[in-house]
Amino acid sequence: MSSASNRAKLLVATTNAGKAREIGRVLGGLPFDVVSLAEVLPKASYRERGRTFLENAHGKSRRYAQLSGLLTLAEDSGLEVEALGGAPGVHSARFARPDPSDERNLGKVLRLLRDVPRPKRRARFVCAMVLSGPDGVVAEIVGEVRGVIAESPKGSNGFGYDPIFYYPRLGKHFAELTAEAKNAVSHRGRALKKLIKVLRGLEVRG
Repeated sequence: MSSASNRAKLLVATTNAGKAREIGRVLGGLPFDVVSLAEVLPKASYRERGRTFLENAHGKSRRYAQLSGLLTLAEDSGLEVEALGGAPGVHSARFARPDPSDERNLGKVLRLLRDVPRPKRRARFVCAMVLSGPDGVVAEIVGEVRGVIAESPKGSNGFGYDPIFYYPRLGKHFAELTAEAKNAVSHRGRALKKLIKVLRGLEVRG
């Protein structure tokens, strides 16, 4: 994810390989060297305690910016299902605890919605991003996309809950979309479009 150039570094503060790939792919055309936590702070950790995606992203962004001294992007994202009162929400990555995995997490959602009819299976993906420098927060961004939880998984692309998230406008599950098609409509893709404008503004001021 990094290179040996003299360009400014942008630390993407996530240990989720799928998220890192999506973010790095979208930001690849900007004049920043995108680096990962594994490269810069391999032993650092942050315990998410926020009640919202934005609170978690804020905490991670500030901590890793201070530790690294770099411009740092942190994000927290997940699935909110109306029929489940907004769950799994901030617990999306560990919904099937004590032994969570993508497959177990989405399996739990499907079990909880087993008797819920399609009109009541509305859901949304939310992505909160916070960009910070060593001296403080630079920008806070939120992106979301609305869809429906399908009755069974479909597709082999993406990660997380993508196989059960049906996007009516395209008539496909997120896991059926190419990376490019998903980034064009997803919660993370929409947040990244806003982030790119912020980063380009920093470039101009710099």
